[in-house]
Amino acid sequence: MNTISNALRDLTEEPDLGITLSDGCRLSARVWRPTDADVDPVPVILEYLPYRKRDGTCARDALTHPWFAMRGYACVRVDMRGNGDSQGVMADEYTPQEQSDCVEVINWLAAQPWCNGNVGMMGISWGGFNGLQVASHGPDPLKAVITLCSTVDRYADDIHYKGGCLLNENLGWGATMWSYSSRAPDPALRKDWREMWLERLEAEPFLPALWLRHQRRDAYWKQGSVIEDYSAIKAKVLAIGGWGDAYKNAVPQLVEALPGAKGIVGPWVHKYPHFAVPEPRIGFLQEALRWWDRWLKDIDTGVEEDPDYRAYLMDGVRPATWYLERSGRWITEGKGATSHLDTVTLHLTNAGLRAETGQLDQSVSAPADCGADAGEYCAIWLGPELPGDQRCDDALSATFDGEPLVADMDIVGAPRITLQIASDQPQAQIAVRLNHIHPDGAATRITYGVLNLSHRDSAEHPNAMVPNKTETIVLSLDHIAYRVPKGHKLRISISDAYWPLIWPSPVATQLTLSSGTITLPQRPTAGGDEHTFEPPTAADPWQTTTIREGNHTRRRETDMNTGIVTLLIEDDFGKAQDAKHGLISGSIAREKWAIHPDDPLSARGTCHWTDELQRGDIKLRTETHSKMWSDSTQFHLSVCLQAFEDDEMIYERKLTDSINRDFM
Repeated sequence: MNTISNALRDLTEEPDLGITLSDGCRLSARVWRPTDADVDPVPVILEYLPYRKRDGTCARDALTHPWFAMRGYACVRVDMRGNGDSQGVMADEYTPQEQSDCVEVINWLAAQPWCNGNVGMMGISWGGFNGLQVASHGPDPLKAVITLCSTVDRYADDIHYKGGCLLNENLGWGATMWSYSSRAPDPALRKDWREMWLERLEAEPFLPALWLRHQRRDAYWKQGSVIEDYSAIKAKVLAIGGWGDAYKNAVPQLVEALPGAKGIVGPWVHKYPHFAVPEPRIGFLQEALRWWDRWLKDIDTGVEEDPDYRAYLMDGVRPATWYLERSGRWITEGKGATSHLDTVTLHLTNAGLRAETGQLDQSVSAPADCGADAGEYCAIWLGPELPGDQRCDDALSATFDGEPLVADMDIVGAPRITLQIASDQPQAQIAVRLNHIHPDGAATRITYGVLNLSHRDSAEHPNAMVPNKTETIVLSLDHIAYRVPKGHKLRISISDAYWPLIWPSPVATQLTLSSGTITLPQRPTAGGDEHTFEPPTAADPWQTTTIREGNHTRRRETDMNTGIVTLLIEDDFGKAQDAKHGLISGSIAREKWAIHPDDPLSARGTCHWTDELQRGDIKLRTETHSKMWSDSTQFHLSVCLQAFEDDEMIYERKLTDSINRDFM
């Protein structure tokens, strides 16, 4: 193996490297690489995204890519087809076209004179997904992947469906992409920017309409789900996630499925861990460099001897919709993740959550607005997005309290609940929360899971419940690492609604529970840190001039005349000018989620994005509007896309659609 060189190298940055694909489509790449790479070639680290390298990801790019480049890597940030400054149009997420484009990009990069022939892929969220997907195609130069906040199963663990229930994030994130992909290229980089923009506006699909046409786990979702064939991935994988993020389950799944894979899960939301919150942050760049040096430079950095799984065991604390820091400690598992850990089984009884069996005959019939304190499905924008005090939701649910703990309990893994359950309606859903109850009654959500009861046996071949027939269902809650202190209690809370996280069943239901257990994965109580990371570091931050400060708000309102309960969200991302190249950009996202507690069919989702782009005297703006509602048999969508140049509307497109409910 080679030896490590600590000498930092001078950088060259290229803002618009063209990569022309075999069909003639030109992709735009931003590149940071050592100035002398032409005479001393280096490996490439590729990040391949639709999120606009010229304005969308600049803040995190600045902190990350130059740092690696100074240490002997060419960092290449590519706008994928149809986004940012790249040509073409994007038809959907995670398509075979997207993946084949990326394979072409990898092979092209490996052949450049400044590359030593080895390529790694790194990315968070979309970039975490496609890193795994592209690795499953096995391009020879791709030797390693660092995937953050990703999934192995596009149906079970993305923003569309969870437990077969329709996530409202399907509309929310679809509206986000409706906005992102309708924005113009930077006029400074493309002489034909207006033609590219108009082509993009005309071709851009409203993706929730497509996603709603696949309400089962069919071939559409299997494509791009690496769980279908883990053996296809030959690249070495480092998987990273956060307990405050939606995508936490992939890390232990990958560790236990891929030979040589390693996993890290911290307390973070949907951010890179060298600048994520809640703290503690870690030296992610140093950790990633060890991975790259080993697999792209053949340097012995010791990563193969690292524990397979490193997780932050969070102390049980009082509920809050936002934390700047979580106390706890780092724990390690040398081999595997959590499947080998011991478990304890508790029983749901009329007397509460007990170690012994007991009679259970309880009904569940929550109002349609139960779930108001669930928080965002995927906490990302750094506002009050985390689950709050669960007492209000618990008051609307069937609850089962345990006895005060006689010792601290470390729950590490995915709790699993088994219920004997009957429904009075053929279509029903269930939400199960594991909560930590403090001595004064405050309730912190530890983890949760939801299930469309028509998917109890299969997500690919759902079948309705037979009314009033008791059936067995099994549901895994999300992975977690959490300490419940001595003297505090556990609570299981069960409801048949969880709004606004999931779309409601078509009619109000009543569920009857006749038996239930929860199996808790337990680890011997940890003392101090079992692993120590280097402190976080980063390159210099993105230099901008602030024009409008950002702000993030969430507000819940009840109309005392109509009884409609509405969650209003406004994420103002501010407006700023790039200090280096002068582009001005800004965005505001607004969402409304409304429902009447007595009427599931009153559910309404509304999203509105405003995006601004200014280059000199060129002023561009897009306004995107999206609405969704349903009746007992169909989902309904109404959307509008408007584009403005110098405040004059130059393009408008309106769409309406109705999609049959399919066991939803």
